[in-house]
Amino acid sequence: MKVDYEALTKTIASLTGGETDTVALMATVACEVHHADDRFDWTGFYRVTEPDVLKIGPYQGGHGCLVIPFSRGVCGAAARTGEVQLVRDVDAFPDHIACANSTRSELVLPVWNRAGDLIGVFDLDSNQPDAFDEKDAQALARILRMAFTAAE
Repeated sequence: MKVDYEALTKTIASLTGGETDTVALMATVACEVHHADDRFDWTGFYRVTEPDVLKIGPYQGGHGCLVIPFSRGVCGAAARTGEVQLVRDVDAFPDHIACANSTRSELVLPVWNRAGDLIGVFDLDSNQPDAFDEKDAQALARILRMAFTAAE
């Protein structure tokens, strides 16, 4: 099953429209995205809880790392730079944090609120190498903007 981003966007819009609670939004987005595509083994958020620290938020899949500093790993790089991290082979990423040994590729997107503050990162892991592409990154970035910049 390959994700239909147009249908996914409409579903998430209908479920999150008018919601202002960030954790509720994260839980809903993580669930809907996770179940939209077989490539997605772990789908969830790491929240900015203090300066330069991410803590696990709502997610779908096996366990995740509880705390990730901005200085480490793919999620930390996305938070530190504010840029999407599209990692086709996690073993080739310097300082990759292996929360699950099955992860082969990863896509991490920064998440901003309406005020322009970084509130977390959205992390997708796959047990398939080279599972994600620019189309995934662009479509998910649109979904995140829709869900989180309208909330508040």
